[in-house]
Amino acid sequence: MPAPESQPQPVFAVVGPGAVGGLLAALLRRAGADVVVVAREASARRIAERGLTITSGRYGEWISDVPAVTEVPAGAHVILAVKAYALGEVIPQLAAAHPAEVLTLLNGVDHLPALAGALPGTDVIGAAITIEAARTEPTVLEHRSSFARVTVPERAAGSPIATALADAGVAVTAAGTDAEVLWTKLRFLATFALLTSRTETGIGEALAADPGLADALIEEIAAVASAEGVPTDAGELRASVHGMPAGMRSSLQHDFAAGGPTELDAIGGAVARAARAHGIRTPALDATLAELAAR
Repeated sequence: MPAPESQPQPVFAVVGPGAVGGLLAALLRRAGADVVVVAREASARRIAERGLTITSGRYGEWISDVPAVTEVPAGAHVILAVKAYALGEVIPQLAAAHPAEVLTLLNGVDHLPALAGALPGTDVIGAAITIEAARTEPTVLEHRSSFARVTVPERAAGSPIATALADAGVAVTAAGTDAEVLWTKLRFLATFALLTSRTETGIGEALAADPGLADALIEEIAAVASAEGVPTDAGELRASVHGMPAGMRSSLQHDFAAGGPTELDAIGGAVARAARAHGIRTPALDATLAELAAR
C-alpha cells in the first residue's frame, strides 16, 4: 500500500515589508515557514542584497535572509501589511495572484469590503495587530514594544496564516467577527492617533494639552463604536488611552511628520462616516479632522 502523500507546505507572502510586515516575515522565516516579502523593485533589491536587520527586545537581534519578490506568488497565503492609502495599488496584483487567503492588517474598516469585492472566492480575514515598531533605515527594523499581538475573527482561528504566526512566536487571539475585530482596534487607534497627530507629541502630552477635547473625542468615538456593534464604555476607553506609556506615538503622527500621504481618512474618516450613517453628532471629531486635513 503506497504511503500517503504529504501535504505541500503553504507559501506565505507578506505584502508591505515595512516595520510590521518585515518583522512578521522575518519571524515566519526564522520559524521555518516558506515565506517571501513582496515589495517594489528597488525595495526588493535592497532586501535581497542586505536582508532585513531586526532589533527586538522580545525576539532578539538577527539579519533575516527572507526572499524578496515584486509580485505575489500565485495561490499564496497573503499577509497584507501596507498602509491603507496603498490599497488601490495593491488590489490588482492580489486579484491576479488568486491568493488562497488574505489576512489584512490595515488600519480602519473600509478596506475589508473593498478587498472582498475584488477577490471573489478568496477568504479575506479582517485582523488587527497591536505593536510598536519602526523602520529606521530601508532594511533596518526596530521592534520597540515588548509585545506583538494579532487578533483574528473566531472563524479564522485555525487558518494557515494564524497558525503560522502563532508558531513563529506572535501572540494570536481569535475573538468575534471581522467587523468586531476591526472596530475594537479602531475605537482605540482613532483616539490615540488623532490626539498625538494633533499635538505632534507623545500621548501623555497630547492628553494634557486639551483635556476637554480629549474627553469629548473619547465620548464620540465610544458612541460610534457602540452603534457599529462593539459596545464601548467611554470610561473604559478613557482609562485605556490614559494607561498608555506617555511617550508613545502613533503611525499616523509619523505619516504627518514625513510629509507624505497619511491614513487620516482610513482612521478618523472611517469613524466620521460611520457617525453620519448612524446620525451621531461628533463636533470634536469633526473639528480635529478639519484641523489635521488643513496641514
